[in-house]
Amino acid sequence: MSKQILVLGSINVDHVLRVDCFPKAGQTIAASSYNIMAGGKGANQAVACARLGGNTFMMAAIGQDDPGREIVQQLSDEGIDTSAITEIVDTETGVALMFVNAKGENMIGISAGANGCLTEEHIEQKHSLIAGADYLLLQQEVPESVILQAAHIARENHTKVVLNPAPATMFSGDYLQAVDLITPNQTEADILTGIKVFDEKSATQAAALLHQKGITDVAITMGQDGAFASSMTPGHPEGLMVPGFPVKAIDTTAAGDTFSGALLVALAEGKSLEEAAFFANASAGLCVMSAGSQSSIPYRFQVEEFIQCDQEIADAAAIPDTS
Repeated sequence: MSKQILVLGSINVDHVLRVDCFPKAGQTIAASSYNIMAGGKGANQAVACARLGGNTFMMAAIGQDDPGREIVQQLSDEGIDTSAITEIVDTETGVALMFVNAKGENMIGISAGANGCLTEEHIEQKHSLIAGADYLLLQQEVPESVILQAAHIARENHTKVVLNPAPATMFSGDYLQAVDLITPNQTEADILTGIKVFDEKSATQAAALLHQKGITDVAITMGQDGAFASSMTPGHPEGLMVPGFPVKAIDTTAAGDTFSGALLVALAEGKSLEEAAFFANASAGLCVMSAGSQSSIPYRFQVEEFIQCDQEIADAAAIPDTS
């Protein structure tokens, strides 16, 4: 039986404006397109896990509205078990407003809506689901008290706790001590450790500080440079750069979510942290080549074809020209 991945996190309705450049304060700019789509870091990561082959469950909250119910149906259609998604009365599903520029960079504002209404009581009602999972995947778009309680239940029942610390914020010491694996980007690693991560040396220093906080495994994402993977597991190297895939980014909105989901699926399949980071880099690289959040998250067969194609190109480039 495949290992069970439980994602506890946000569900949002994304409103996306594509623009040439971000507006300045007081400036009005014209968008080239406007779309409404399913999003939320929790939902994105659940979709990534499911599309890449994970046995995926989701715990979340939506509002008493049609957009939220439509997203839950979409998640179910992806093969995600949605039985632990709660509908909160007298509130609306979370909303994210996004600008995406010509470089694929984004600016995002969020109204938590139902995501902010999850309580410790909701978590306690799903105690057995958390205890029975192999992995619990967390982000930062639901209340910290809820995440902390879920992490403690997981720890007590030997469920591995994985934290994608986004949106970036400071964390309590108790919070990080409950985490087994953390997947920050460079900005988040800086906030967590005070070290500006820009190369392998600085990533090594940041990872060492995260290990000192009790976290066994660290994977710091570094854009097209790849990811720095480090583990305190006996017999593991201190850490190493896992190279990324050189691609032209169209939209980076779901890159981090895709990386976290892909990393966890690969680990659940028994791959090492370095092997899992390689698979996650490929998945995120393929993701940023398409626009949208969930719509850009690739399927397993697409990632495998992408890796194979990249390897064939590398092999061809290594053959000397004898003509």
